[in-house]
Amino acid sequence: MTSPPRSSLAQSLFRPDSRVAVLTGAGVSAESGIPTFRSNGGFWNQYRLEDLATPEAFARDPKFVWNWYEERRRGIAKARPNAGHEALAEMERRVASFTLITQNVDGLHDLAGSQNMIKLHGDIWNVRCLECGKEWVERSELNDLPPRCACGGMLRPGVVWFGEMLPKGAMERASAAVRAADVLIVAGTSAQVYPAAGLIPLARTVVEINPEETDFSQHVTYSLRGTSAEILPQLLPQRA
Repeated sequence: MTSPPRSSLAQSLFRPDSRVAVLTGAGVSAESGIPTFRSNGGFWNQYRLEDLATPEAFARDPKFVWNWYEERRRGIAKARPNAGHEALAEMERRVASFTLITQNVDGLHDLAGSQNMIKLHGDIWNVRCLECGKEWVERSELNDLPPRCACGGMLRPGVVWFGEMLPKGAMERASAAVRAADVLIVAGTSAQVYPAAGLIPLARTVVEINPEETDFSQHVTYSLRGTSAEILPQLLPQRA
């Protein structure tokens, strides 16, 4: 592991002809004021994640689970993309090939303008009908909980809960993107959650961006200490 000057790293790795893959985690969104998933906050501190984010919890008390998700949605709605989100969207426009793989469900990468994305854990702004299977983006405030589809079926948040499979084909596409990339950026994640963490060994060159050392810091090519909002703008390649 080495930490060269960021300007020289950007020139050597991030060029207009580069193929780049990025894996982002909660740390990227925390800089926009969004608490990490395990930081439930306030009233919800007394509950386990198993009481809030599992299929069993939803089947047991869908209104209770929806109350938590709607509170999260309201908080996220106030957040805006930070410089890290914006730098990744700009990098996508400047390099030959770019894939953003995110564990975040808040939609801030979308708001920043990122296009080629793989959302491993779904999207909190999506809702899915348990009866007809229809899924769509619903950004309006949900007051009548649990919400219902036009067909009468109950809606659930379009996120991946503990114990559920990732979206069909998501890991296959993510793995292929990482293998094909010249460099993988890992930003704002400690990479402790699998299967996402299993993407890192597939990469040829790994650039870690994190304020603190992580369990995989000693195994990456470059480890840059700092926040993604601080460092990612420094890695943008010069325009072609």
